[in-house]
Amino acid sequence: MQAHKRMQRMDSSTGNILRNRSWSHGLDDEDMVTSENALLNEANEPRQNRSVSTECNSCPIVTFAEEKMRRKLRFFFMNPIEKWQAKRRFPYKFIIQLVKIILVTMQLCLFAHNNYMHVNYTWDNRITFSHLFLMGWDSAQEVPAYPPATGPLAVYKRSDFYDAIDYTLRGYYNIGDAIGSYSYIAENNSVGPLTLCLYQYKEGIIFGFNESYVFDNEIVETCVNITLETFDTFNSSHTLLQDKNINVNFSALVRAQLKFSLKTVNLKAAGPMTPPDCYRFNVHIDFDNRDFDGQMLLSLDAEPRKLQCKGDTRYITDNRIESALRTLLNLLVILICSISFLLCSRAIYRAQLLKFDTINFFKNTYGKMLSLEGRLEFLNCWYIMIIVNDLLIIIGSIIKERIERQHSSSDHWSVCSIFLGTGNLLMWFGVLRYLGFFKTYNVVILTLKKAAPKVARFLICAILIYAGFTFCGWLVLGPYNMKFRSLATTSECLFALINGDDMFATFSITSSKSPVLWWYSRIYLYTFISLYIYVVLSLFISVIMDAYDTIKVYYRDGFPKNDLQTFIAPCTDEASSGLFMDDPEKSSLTTDLLDRLCCCRKRPFYESFSESSTADCSTKCEQVSEGAICV
Repeated sequence: MQAHKRMQRMDSSTGNILRNRSWSHGLDDEDMVTSENALLNEANEPRQNRSVSTECNSCPIVTFAEEKMRRKLRFFFMNPIEKWQAKRRFPYKFIIQLVKIILVTMQLCLFAHNNYMHVNYTWDNRITFSHLFLMGWDSAQEVPAYPPATGPLAVYKRSDFYDAIDYTLRGYYNIGDAIGSYSYIAENNSVGPLTLCLYQYKEGIIFGFNESYVFDNEIVETCVNITLETFDTFNSSHTLLQDKNINVNFSALVRAQLKFSLKTVNLKAAGPMTPPDCYRFNVHIDFDNRDFDGQMLLSLDAEPRKLQCKGDTRYITDNRIESALRTLLNLLVILICSISFLLCSRAIYRAQLLKFDTINFFKNTYGKMLSLEGRLEFLNCWYIMIIVNDLLIIIGSIIKERIERQHSSSDHWSVCSIFLGTGNLLMWFGVLRYLGFFKTYNVVILTLKKAAPKVARFLICAILIYAGFTFCGWLVLGPYNMKFRSLATTSECLFALINGDDMFATFSITSSKSPVLWWYSRIYLYTFISLYIYVVLSLFISVIMDAYDTIKVYYRDGFPKNDLQTFIAPCTDEASSGLFMDDPEKSSLTTDLLDRLCCCRKRPFYESFSESSTADCSTKCEQVSEGAICV
């Protein structure tokens, strides 16, 4: 009260005073400046040591700076609908996300259809090549079955090795007998050479009768091109290799490989606007002898490469239309994702600027730092996730465009699928952000957020136990159970057991050659299944349910608030009240500019912090603080 009287006395004795829209003349000497500085220093003293009364006797006293910062934060944490009601600000980020969902989903559906046709077509051709070029191939091996119906395709005799090569050569040079329309890669369809490569140790001789050997682990590669004329001359790969002085030492042979290429056209892809697809298949047939166990495994792989077709002229116009539409869709997706990326990046940047302003405000006004929980309120993880999915979709769209224009020298369908699929997954996760504005749908998000720290700590302990069982099972049961033959398959088997899948088969296929290992396997499996199904999973569910019960209590009794939320809580103004229409940033800049030009500044108005306020009180208090003093 005394400070207020001193302010009134100094206003009446020094400085220029604004009365009835005209300035009265006061003292204009150094005493006036000294008195003004003393006034400002006294006004900046800690608020907790004094209180100032104002003319707002009928309403709570609220500082203008506090009210300004509180309203600014209140607007920042509004949802798009409230921001529209508060300032008629168009929810452009929300609209951008809706448009992005439509375009990206449309792009994904089209690419998924083409990707399925591409993968299915290449897999069917791989099966066809296996029948044409692999000796002893059986239809039972076409469908992956568990447990496998047949053993691996292999050769066991030296004569079978040469017979398998001859079978491939005859199939390649008589490709016209195949039902499929396959051609050689030359433009005139002339028969190209087939390449046979042998990979052998530089020296490898085994003397089993006296347990001795001669060995040099350097691998030497020897390749030979086999033309149709050469094959017709010798009619046997064994004779052909001997004529070229190539000795196949099976004691040192690591692997052999046959390589050739074929072209074909997929007419099934043709439609009203889509032309047929042209492919080139690079076929590799491997003879794998790396284990040196008397079993040389045979396998075939066909690497597809899409080519630019030179087909019937009636498809040219339609092809251009279809290509143009796909390119337009890809460009629209890239454009909309780029805009979304920029808007979310700008929102994160502005949030950090506001965070620093809030930290400085708390430090200068209350003499304390904003808590960690309060600072984390300005980090929007939804925006980070949107930025990540935008980058993934942009990269995937670029790869997709290169694939469709045949600008890629290799098969990038799988890579493109990973980028587009993951980006689409995160994009649909981002929709939860907007559902979170509604109380009914926000329960799931809040439950996961509340349970995340406890679940993470719980999973660390569970993973440590799981790792112990995995390594133990791989070591002990690996040689006797096909499900435990590698670390990856062991982990997959144990995870399937947790979910109750294929338990009896896991018990039954364990070899009973060793009674000790048979009993050990039973104890191992019973312990793991009992521990994880009856204990670990139950505890995991209880952690989630505990978080869910806590969220229900919060909905009933109120959510706990950090210092930032406590500071914003007194601002209960409705978004549609009109109090948020004035842009505080623009107003502040304009006022500062006018103050500099007029060589005047507003008199600081500091009051005690109050927990509640009204619009009328804010208006009156701001009027009181609008008195100006020329400095």
